[in-house]
Amino acid sequence: MGVTQRWEEIRTGFTRPFWVANISELFERLSYYAAFSSLANYLHNRLAFTTKETAGLTGWFGGTVWFLAILGGTIADRLGFRRALSLAYLILAIAYFLLGSIAAPWLAPIRNAIPLWWLVLIILMLPALGIAMVKPSVVGTTARASTENVRSIGYSIYYTLVNVGGAAGPYLAGTINERVSTENVFRMAALSVLLMFFAVLLFFREPRRSQDAPPPSVAETARNFWTVVTNPRFIIFLLIFSGFWVVYWQQYIALPLYLHGYVGVPEPKIDKILITDAVTVICLQIAVSYATKRVPPFVAITIGTLISSLAWIIIASHPAVWTAILSLIVLALGEITLSPRYYEYVSRLAPPEQQGTYMGFAFVPIGIGSWVGGWLAGRVMHHFAEVQHRPALVWWSFVGFGIGITLLLWIYDLVVKPGKQQKILAADERV
Repeated sequence: MGVTQRWEEIRTGFTRPFWVANISELFERLSYYAAFSSLANYLHNRLAFTTKETAGLTGWFGGTVWFLAILGGTIADRLGFRRALSLAYLILAIAYFLLGSIAAPWLAPIRNAIPLWWLVLIILMLPALGIAMVKPSVVGTTARASTENVRSIGYSIYYTLVNVGGAAGPYLAGTINERVSTENVFRMAALSVLLMFFAVLLFFREPRRSQDAPPPSVAETARNFWTVVTNPRFIIFLLIFSGFWVVYWQQYIALPLYLHGYVGVPEPKIDKILITDAVTVICLQIAVSYATKRVPPFVAITIGTLISSLAWIIIASHPAVWTAILSLIVLALGEITLSPRYYEYVSRLAPPEQQGTYMGFAFVPIGIGSWVGGWLAGRVMHHFAEVQHRPALVWWSFVGFGIGITLLLWIYDLVVKPGKQQKILAADERV
């Protein structure tokens, strides 16, 4: 196929909902990663939480956001993507505003009425309600609003735009932290998603379902949910793959605390260091996707997990800003090797009218990884860094953990043969 023909195929292969949804996702990610990059040091330094409490709350924020995507997927299937996205962005605008107002005078009566830890925990749950609907809606729109022959490219575009937002968010957070208080990072995040609320209302049109099928009934939605839950091969795969995200999320949980406490890096600079992963993805995603397009999806997932796990060896060997940046570059190489293939793999397992449900479950490993990663980071940081004064062992722990997950994926591939899952699911559907 010639370049001109391929370009025409790409140009006509995506309808307007694809572009509106993915551009709104860019701004949602900008807000999310601006908040996430500042959160650990905001909790530790501004609100005076301990290392364990900070890591746990930061992991809770990330985990709850992604875990509720299970529910968000079923809601998106039922409400339709347009209503789900507009409601989600409104919730997010309120949530980020409250997150930046925890220390505000007008919240003093509530702070005095309940322990600060519980107040923060409750507020950190609120963004999850919005993002839980955004992610499956955008990925589901990508599936519905693109033709089969360009769908893989669609997921690469989706993932690249996600990382444009992922780079812009921490950079803006660092710039804001250099000039004004961290609370303003969360207010900027609130404004960004509020603009997307209006953008969806004005420009987004519901993408057509296959064969103009009507929205699923409540019973059909429950049936779709149950179908996924009772698929043991798929659920086991998701649980194992969660280990990748335990390793990955340490760039937002353990690394900011480590750089501030043991390398002496100021907070605004840490925010800007955290753009490394996203910038690497932006620069290399398309090239890596092209280079690995003939690699089977599950093999790409396994290789990417190993690469990201080995990334932390660099900073473990020498604590410095440049080794942190190099670790993040290698971490990103593993991420871009596996992530588009992972979403492609899951989306092709999903029947047409269960795409929202399946893609909701596709985000569960991200949530589990953040929950477990926050819990684990708090304990290894306390034990190795604060008690034993050997902070490098924090990173060696995560390297070993990631290698173990790689081995589990390899064993799973040998035993379960995930390449046959699509046929198995198709047979289950016919029954």
